[in-house]
Amino acid sequence: MNSPTWSVAEAKAKFSEVIDKAMSEGPQTVTRKGRTAVVIVDAKEWQRKTKRVGTLADFFADSPLRGSGLKLQRRRDRPRKINL
Repeated sequence: MNSPTWSVAEAKAKFSEVIDKAMSEGPQTVTRKGRTAVVIVDAKEWQRKTKRVGTLADFFADSPLRGSGLKLQRRRDRPRKINL
């Protein structure tokens, strides 16, 4: 990641600054023991990235397999065996 990096201690001591920078400059990375632990992002950015696009029905309708002639068959003469 190319976002500014803060250690946990720095982020705790300057939490308001970390939040302000996440809102104005973009994601802020917080490290623990030299490894990336979390990334703090602006709430609007998070909502934009996690917003659901379309429905499951839309996903299947847009599938490249739609109209490909793929046929699925399932036996309907008896119930499926289920191992419990």
